[in-house]
Amino acid sequence: MAVNVNAKVVIVGCGISGISAAHRLVQAGFHNVRIVEATPRSGGRVKTGRLGNNIIEIGANWIHGPSEENPVFCLARQYGLLDPEALTPESQGMDVGGHPPWVPNAFSSSGRKLNAEDLNPALEMFADVLNESSEFHSRGVEPWTNVGDFIRSEVQQRAADKWKDIDATTRSLQLCAISTMLKVECCINGAHSMDEVGLGAYGLYKSLPGLDCTFPGGYEGLIKNLMSELPGGLVTYNQPVRCVHWNNTEKSETPVTVECDNGERIAADHVIVTVPLGYLKKHHSTLFRPPLPLHKMHSIQRLGFGTNNKIFVEFDSPWWDTDCESIYLLWEDEDAMVDQVPDIQTSWIKKLFGFTVVKPAERYGHLLCGWIAGHESEYMETLSEQEVTHAVTQLIRRFTGNPTITPRRVLRSQWFHDPWTCGSYSYPGKGCSLQDLQNMMEPLPAKRSQSQVPMFTLKHTDIPTQFGLDSLFELSDLFQPLQVLFAGEATHPYYFSTVHGALLTGQREADRLISHYSSSSPSQLSNSKL
Repeated sequence: MAVNVNAKVVIVGCGISGISAAHRLVQAGFHNVRIVEATPRSGGRVKTGRLGNNIIEIGANWIHGPSEENPVFCLARQYGLLDPEALTPESQGMDVGGHPPWVPNAFSSSGRKLNAEDLNPALEMFADVLNESSEFHSRGVEPWTNVGDFIRSEVQQRAADKWKDIDATTRSLQLCAISTMLKVECCINGAHSMDEVGLGAYGLYKSLPGLDCTFPGGYEGLIKNLMSELPGGLVTYNQPVRCVHWNNTEKSETPVTVECDNGERIAADHVIVTVPLGYLKKHHSTLFRPPLPLHKMHSIQRLGFGTNNKIFVEFDSPWWDTDCESIYLLWEDEDAMVDQVPDIQTSWIKKLFGFTVVKPAERYGHLLCGWIAGHESEYMETLSEQEVTHAVTQLIRRFTGNPTITPRRVLRSQWFHDPWTCGSYSYPGKGCSLQDLQNMMEPLPAKRSQSQVPMFTLKHTDIPTQFGLDSLFELSDLFQPLQVLFAGEATHPYYFSTVHGALLTGQREADRLISHYSSSSPSQLSNSKL
């Protein structure tokens, strides 16, 4: 039901969460909505580019779990942005648990093409242990603080039993495959190492059914369609925000002021902050005045935010099998189950676990997407395109044993050095819990928070009697509620790191405001002033 309110709402950031919040508010009758965006474009970490004639995804790649429960899938279908295969009941019904069943090719650092079936013992054991890593959040105990230590410990024990009869060379190769799979998981989780992913919170993430699919015309098609349904002029581009001043006590008609880098000050009743967690980690101390409550700051610190970059490599002809969907690279000196390199400057390329094949070939030609996470990935961003091309070329020649393979084109993403994202996406860090994700989404002023108590002393007699003595402990209710709200993938309790998670959080915060104004009444305590 439309509420038709005049409340001034400012949304910081024009990524998918900011856009979906604006969409929802405008549809509900809010006509004082504005988005301020630091960059010249909409979409945030949804970013489509070109490599030659090919459309490629610099940012978000897949719809994870394209099924009826996924709002990104439903919108993409509504806008006609998907291939027919993605719309079939078979594709929607497939539950891959976040790990699509790709057909692999595998190569070793001595230049051998491996028989993929020979790696099945390692791949199956790794999948089993990874599944078990997800179970500790419901048990309330964790035998290790992080996923990496748990996986190494379990594989070591199981290998001693199950692989005791296989020869040392084969056994060593299986352990090298575990190292490669750990690097795969670093990319999936957006973490430098699985040693930085909290074991207790790892299982909080939930996957949706459906075989992950892509946008043939680019993910930005979704952004363009959503933007076309918003009123013109709603977004101000190239407008970075310097500081969100909330709990305004000076004589001001509104409780929040958004101060921009160019000196503009925007008065607001409510601000929805949708900036990436990487940006919040770096700038939260200057982005909010007064500062964030301690519990929120601590949660920002505990949650992980890492880098996962892509290196697109185009070839004149394929060196992989026709049915191949992913390529794994096994370093034969990595039987210690490692997901970090000893010397980043000389060995950064070892962190690249391999490639996914960009399909179909009829559309993309012979195109691979390499994946590299962590500090090695961040170092890669500092190199020139020629240096990256050279490193990737040497890597492929070494692993295939073919010294003549030469890429036609190479293009890499650089998410860590993007000043507005400072990385790729969030993951639950060590010591993290569901409470941290709930703290992330909690609006300001926080309920029962001492950090928002005004800087003067109240005696019992200062509280109007109709409020009751409980009001001593609800001082935050004497301020206008919902001054600063938080959205973005890192604020979703179980779809963090995904586009659908980000979209849902934008809708959630819009709904919070819609609900507030639907139930508001003039006598409401939150409208009272001391």
